[in-house]
Amino acid sequence: MTKKQEYNYLLRISYDGTRYLGWQRQKSSEKTIQGKIEAILSIMTGESVEINGSGRTDAGVHAVEQIANFKTGIDLDPLEIRDYLNRYLPEDIGVNRVERAEPRFHARLNAKAKTYCYTINNSGVTDVFCHRFQYFYPAKLDVSRMREAAALMTGRHDFRKCSFAKRTRKSTVRTIYEITISEENGIIQISYRGDGFLYNMVRILTGTLIEVGRGAMKVEEINRLFDPEDETRAGFTAPAGGLTLMNVEY
Repeated sequence: MTKKQEYNYLLRISYDGTRYLGWQRQKSSEKTIQGKIEAILSIMTGESVEINGSGRTDAGVHAVEQIANFKTGIDLDPLEIRDYLNRYLPEDIGVNRVERAEPRFHARLNAKAKTYCYTINNSGVTDVFCHRFQYFYPAKLDVSRMREAAALMTGRHDFRKCSFAKRTRKSTVRTIYEITISEENGIIQISYRGDGFLYNMVRILTGTLIEVGRGAMKVEEINRLFDPEDETRAGFTAPAGGLTLMNVEY
């Protein structure tokens, strides 16, 4: 019997994650990014469509460019797919581009690096127009100390203590290629680029940098986080709203 031909499509997606329970589809709720997109694609194709995202953003986390792919037995025009999705998706989810992908392309398995950005409003004044995408932190932070700590976080480490990942046989070792911290008019942006990130890892690293910035944690304590025998704990988990997935590299 001849195998039915499948067509693989790559989606470039943006979303405001404020009112969603994260990327991953859930049986108990329709309020997920993956679930919303799959429902519309299934209607469009007349098939049960499952999309693969590059990763699972948490509840309340945003994306400038999330990458996903799906396969269907129907040969569709990528522009038609984009326009159909944007016609029926909520206004806080947008598909920026649809492309034909190689048959073996998989958005998660083929990803080489990701960049996340965490935004802290340290100006002392809440921005009513951007508050959903920032963490308002009124106490003054020492950005120079935060940069020193960030330099110690880069490289290949065991980030088990910087994650809420369930205990598993899977490795908790990850490589952070670069952490850059910029500050302008009290708005602090922390950019993390790495080969992958554990559950809540970026938010915990951010909370740790905030602890350093406010003087509650010493810069030299960062190295102890990567020693499994040391009892030093990471900082708090920064709120989801300040975190945005910026891009995925292949």
